[in-house]
Amino acid sequence: MFTANTQPANLSQYEKAERFKKLHTGGTPFVMPNPWDCGTAILMQNAGFKAIGTTSAGLAFSLGKLDRAQSVTLEETLENARALVGVTQLPVSIDLEDGFGDDADAIMQTIHAAAESGAVGGSIEDYSSDPANPIRDFDASVARVEAAVAAAKRLPFPFTVTARAENYLYGVYDLKDTIARLKAYRDVGADVLYAPSLPDADAIRTLCAAVDAPVNALLGAGNRLSVSELFALGVTRVSLGSALSRAALGGFVAGLQELQQHGTCHFLERAVGYFDVAKLLENGDLPC
Repeated sequence: MFTANTQPANLSQYEKAERFKKLHTGGTPFVMPNPWDCGTAILMQNAGFKAIGTTSAGLAFSLGKLDRAQSVTLEETLENARALVGVTQLPVSIDLEDGFGDDADAIMQTIHAAAESGAVGGSIEDYSSDPANPIRDFDASVARVEAAVAAAKRLPFPFTVTARAENYLYGVYDLKDTIARLKAYRDVGADVLYAPSLPDADAIRTLCAAVDAPVNALLGAGNRLSVSELFALGVTRVSLGSALSRAALGGFVAGLQELQQHGTCHFLERAVGYFDVAKLLENGDLPC
């Protein structure tokens, strides 16, 4: 159900940061969907969501690039974030992938650049980009999160750092190591903990109970748990990653296939009406 945009106008970055921080500590779990452009961000705001997070994959696909191939640059990532900040009043958290750097100085520079984009949060992951050894060394991973937290603490507003343990996303099915990593990330100051693609409810429940910190879970991963089921397991925040962007691409590709193979346009049966788009974007500005 889409509703009129009731977000206060012209919130400062500090106010957005405070709102985002309180979403994780107020006791009520929430969904943070992931737009990939201005239009989808406005639609999410007008649907009543309280915060949004960028998606590295959704952005990559919109640019005609592949995710996880280091083909999307930091500047492209920040440009996307600036655009989303510019068209909504929602707190924006950035998918900063591996921090766009190997050492602490690079990570800190990335956090400062993220803050300058207008975002109020960002995530750092321990993926190495090396197919042979996809997860970074434990101590090095902790040091990288610690650097991100140190940079965030120097900002004039509470920048929310999400630390990601990527084990299950890359075939390292080790819950003990995943929990140990997230605990270590928590201990050096990470605000939110995230282990994408945990296999089932038991793993998610075990992790949430073990880490004693706000946990983000990925909706639509292999376990296919619902939002309410994830909340019941102890999850504080639910995000969707590239799911919505891939769903949109799925409809687009299906339409192309129908057009090419049959010359028909039954795909329009699920399309939003031309004049309905204006209603969905009501109270939103779409300059880009």
